[in-house]
Amino acid sequence: MKLNFKTLAIALAAGTLLSACSEPPEVAAYAAKRPDVAPYMGADNGFMTKGWKPGDQASWTEAINKRNQGQSEYSRAK
Repeated sequence: MKLNFKTLAIALAAGTLLSACSEPPEVAAYAAKRPDVAPYMGADNGFMTKGWKPGDQASWTEAINKRNQGQSEYSRAK
């Protein structure tokens, strides 16, 4: 009877340890990048920056530059 509980405990521990090895790879980051579409094409939804029009590279570049200026420590320290 002891052997059965010991065997069961070892099998349960081994199964728990080996279950971490079967984790699927995370490919969500790869799915978000589409090499066939330019970044400024974008999506027409409610999460866009105001003043940016999908497909307009000039307004996309302006919005990116404005965003980068807001994240610059040098310009925030002035």
